[in-house]
Amino acid sequence: MTYQEKKSVVSIISAIVIFGVFCLFMYPRHPLGGLESMETFRYWGTFVLILTLISIVAHIIISIIFNIIFRMTTGEKEPKFADELDKLIDLKAARNSFVVFILGFLLAMGSLIVFQPSQLMFIILITSGFISDVTGSITKLYHYRRGV
Repeated sequence: MTYQEKKSVVSIISAIVIFGVFCLFMYPRHPLGGLESMETFRYWGTFVLILTLISIVAHIIISIIFNIIFRMTTGEKEPKFADELDKLIDLKAARNSFVVFILGFLLAMGSLIVFQPSQLMFIILITSGFISDVTGSITKLYHYRRGV
């Protein structure tokens, strides 16, 4: 496996673990009040903000640890440049990731139109963000394996 393939696999695994552990940690804290109470909105706002911050910090730390382990095991350094193939793969991964998130966003807004609880909107938004992250990494892995 190349450096980029290994990095994509680590990114997929770390996204799944971060999201799963955070959801297991936050689920017991869900308020038991009414569906539209201010406590519910505070919970979901906190959920999104903390998940975003923890995800960013965890991805940075995991990336640093991955580079250290990669260098220790292979003796190679992280590639310092990106050629046209790398840029094209990154663009395709970003496109696929954005499409998944936008579809999730539209689905979340559609859930409000059909009078679903606002909690469902937050769940759809959070899930589409997670799936879009994984989709981007899977797209990178696919294109590094199969070509463009």
